[in-house]
Amino acid sequence: MRHRHGYRKLNRTSSHRAALLKNLSIALITNEKIETTVPKAKELRSYVEKLITAARVGDANAHRVVFASLQCKESTKKLVNEIAPRYKERSGGYTSIHRTRIRRGDATTMAFIELV
Repeated sequence: MRHRHGYRKLNRTSSHRAALLKNLSIALITNEKIETTVPKAKELRSYVEKLITAARVGDANAHRVVFASLQCKESTKKLVNEIAPRYKERSGGYTSIHRTRIRRGDATTMAFIELV
């Protein structure tokens, strides 16, 4: 049973899941809007919002915390210097998910996840 289980496994090992979330978050920070499956979008929302909350401080330690998760200098710089200052006054809810279509190959519900 998965009562009160904390996250979605997405049919991946823990290392594969970590790499997936890292790559999706880099794509979201770079493009500010991406299309993915609904379970991946819901899991990504939690991951990215924690990063944005950490980056809102804007100091050197925020850079370290974000870079430790993303491992991408360009995305870290954009998140800390451009994206996070937009949300100084906002206390969460930095992303929104909009369901778009059903994918033809496997009938999976797709969704756009974007920064608000």
